[in-house]
Amino acid sequence: MGFLLRILDRLEEILIAFLIAAATSIIFLAVLHRYLVGVPLFYPLLFPIDMSWAQELCIYMFVWMAKFGAAYGVRTGIHVGVDVLVNQLRPSLRKVTILFGLLCGAFFTAVIGTMGAKFVYGLSQTDQVTPDMELPSWLVYLCIPLGSYLMCFRFLQVAWHYLRHDELPHHDHAYVEGVDADGAEAAR
Repeated sequence: MGFLLRILDRLEEILIAFLIAAATSIIFLAVLHRYLVGVPLFYPLLFPIDMSWAQELCIYMFVWMAKFGAAYGVRTGIHVGVDVLVNQLRPSLRKVTILFGLLCGAFFTAVIGTMGAKFVYGLSQTDQVTPDMELPSWLVYLCIPLGSYLMCFRFLQVAWHYLRHDELPHHDHAYVEGVDADGAEAAR
């Protein structure tokens, strides 16, 4: 089971990284195209290239990235949380309150995922397409049930881990993956 979870974790991270890198590259190329087409030397080469689809695609890519990024945030503990009052509770009540909050998050995302799945299914029965790219609209909205169900799974995963080990995922702001702390000190 741990092996499958590691695969899911990596797929989630690769998808998010790919979407943000690809969207950034496409936006860069679209802006470059827009300005270089105004240069007389490049006009005959670049004018025939249609980049009207770039903005629409990037919007969809950022929406998908945000939905899967939210699930990543639950898994790694990087979501903003206000826990001042929760931390003032006695330990037994704190645990119940945190578990209740995690289960509420799981319930909410399960409801959103189910409503999104019904919406996507209904949309798949139509011929509706996106304005510029003419993709099937259901394909664009598929991120709602997929991202929401993944986020629901992550809430349940965090709740199970917290129930068993009494610790929540937390993000260490001083840690950067791939950067050795000793090497960073030596570089100074």
